[in-house]
Amino acid sequence: MLPSDLPLLAGCSSPSLTPDGRTAVVSITAPDLVTDEEAGDLWRVATDGSSPPHRLTRGHRDTCPAVSPDGRWVAFLRAEPGGRPQLHLVEVDGGEPVALTTQQQLPLGAGAPVWSPDGAALAFSARVPEPGRYGTSTGPAHLRGPDAEPPRLITTPAHRVDGVGFTLDRRQHAFVLDVDRAALDAGDRVAAPDRPAPRQVTDGDADDTGVTWTADGLALLVVSARHETAGHDLRRGVHLVEATAHRQTQLDPVVGGDLAVSHVAADPDGRRLWLLATALDERGLGAVAQPESLHLAVLAPDGDPGGPGSAVPAGAGAPLRLTPPDVDLGDPAGFLLADAAGALVAERTRGALRLLRVRPDGSREVLLDGPLQVTAVAGTPDGTSLVAVVADATSRGELVRLDARGDDGEPVRLTDAGGALRATGRLRPLLEVEHPSRDGYPVHGWVVLPDEARFGAGPHPVLLLVHGGPHAQYGWALFDEAQVAAGAGYAVVMGNPRGSAGYGLAHGEAVLGALGTVDADDVEALLDGVLADASLPLDAERVGVMGGSYGGYMTALLTTRTRRFAGAVVERGYLDATSFVGSADIGWYFPDQLHGSEEAMREQSPMAHVASVRTPTLVIHSEQDWRCPVEQGQRWWTALRRQGVESELLLFPGEGHELTRSGRPSHRTARFEHLERWWARHLPV
Repeated sequence: MLPSDLPLLAGCSSPSLTPDGRTAVVSITAPDLVTDEEAGDLWRVATDGSSPPHRLTRGHRDTCPAVSPDGRWVAFLRAEPGGRPQLHLVEVDGGEPVALTTQQQLPLGAGAPVWSPDGAALAFSARVPEPGRYGTSTGPAHLRGPDAEPPRLITTPAHRVDGVGFTLDRRQHAFVLDVDRAALDAGDRVAAPDRPAPRQVTDGDADDTGVTWTADGLALLVVSARHETAGHDLRRGVHLVEATAHRQTQLDPVVGGDLAVSHVAADPDGRRLWLLATALDERGLGAVAQPESLHLAVLAPDGDPGGPGSAVPAGAGAPLRLTPPDVDLGDPAGFLLADAAGALVAERTRGALRLLRVRPDGSREVLLDGPLQVTAVAGTPDGTSLVAVVADATSRGELVRLDARGDDGEPVRLTDAGGALRATGRLRPLLEVEHPSRDGYPVHGWVVLPDEARFGAGPHPVLLLVHGGPHAQYGWALFDEAQVAAGAGYAVVMGNPRGSAGYGLAHGEAVLGALGTVDADDVEALLDGVLADASLPLDAERVGVMGGSYGGYMTALLTTRTRRFAGAVVERGYLDATSFVGSADIGWYFPDQLHGSEEAMREQSPMAHVASVRTPTLVIHSEQDWRCPVEQGQRWWTALRRQGVESELLLFPGEGHELTRSGRPSHRTARFEHLERWWARHLPV
């Protein structure tokens, strides 16, 4: 893969099914260098594979389709170049989309739409700016910018988040939009300003997310932190608000306690509530390295709500944890879908995201497994028809049908979003490896080799990549970082040391209070193991190291301990826990939970040992990174320069922590080009 191939990095997301299961609507997007944004359209797909996918819309960025309960309409989000997403409607069979919301109504855009059970309304969440902020000022032009806004009074540590910024003055709330089906059925194309405006049903100093309808369509369930210590801990519960409400600040609590809920879904019959949540300690903290688990609560118990063999007693109020801690459901691409047969979730395991169905009695069935990652799923309410988005080593995401199997016994693939990139012939396979660490612990990972036809038989220079987190994982999905490096002639080594996700609770917790110990041993052991493997054409004398976030931490830390690397790239690094406490969006709890004490925070920080670094280092950071603030990278680079180490600082304006995954395509391309320039100097092919 070449840096110029970035626009070919297309993939599916957010599928939705018609009630009969015969048609899926899915969003296919890719980086667009012309508008310098992610762009794409909706596609209609016959789930029996009888016809090729058909383009349904032609907007700039159309995403988050939701098929109406009668199967006729698709609600979706459309964003114009440089604009915020607004709610639109189009017929499943095609036609002119109708705009349902406007920038005047929702200046910061709308969230993904959810149909009411009767199809008479749509619910969604949206950020609501304080008057006069975020472009809503109507005063003189010189008083409209952010520098003219009034000051912010901050009283809670949780008041900002990377990728958004301040949240206390643009809270996310639930909305309901009534849909005039009779007018739509009659072909009415009334201008958007003359249609009913969306009703804001929640209000107050809290973010309301995960909007879900109750089965009777009379109320909404939202995930929110509305307890007394909200903003000072990580607790998030489930609350209920009537769909006819108007700006309610006092919502009825449904599920609370020491849980951080991320997703909520109600059974089609309305009797059970499924939750994806992390268990917290008595202080409402302790989320570092803790997996998300599936919980079940009974909403309307009558008799035995779980059926034969159910572990849920009649009348149960508190949620019951259904999956054990070693079943890790906490991937950022996580999802939760409830149907008549149970709940569908994705489990992180050894680099895969496999699809699980969990039943009310806690029994689990693996529906899709292997060298792949399931990133989204959609189904009919009865659970008989299922489609999923699956990423693997050759595609960012393809739509597959699960309740049908091809001649090879695999789910039937329905799209070819990644076909253009595969057609270049430049994608390289993932070679799975495992080697023992210093104490004998197995370290799992992968090697990506350059194309022998282009770069010869080797031995090839090696780049050691370290992922972020640390509670995250490298895996089986197409990873542009590794592919571009291999396309430039480098062999890539990447693995999941202790502290990573997907290998059980003990594996994840091994670094708590001991960051930079066994995890550093694991990273170097995996490198040493593959370098000693005679079957791999690797040059042990020509090795570089790079990583972002926690990977930037590990890269920096290794250069304080060894001079084996020809060069290093420290990107958006977590480099000094002490200053991170006061500058990062998660700094108020993350370093304490990760390191355990002030002394450990200082000793385990690379900055405490920077004086020993001699490795040439490129420091990359985003100016708007609130997760690992730019001061972390600036201080590392300045320290290296002061002691005479060759180093450069590459700063990206307007970007946050997610630059490499969702930043401007021009910035992502420029970053690849700078990496190739740096490695060509210090680790020439």
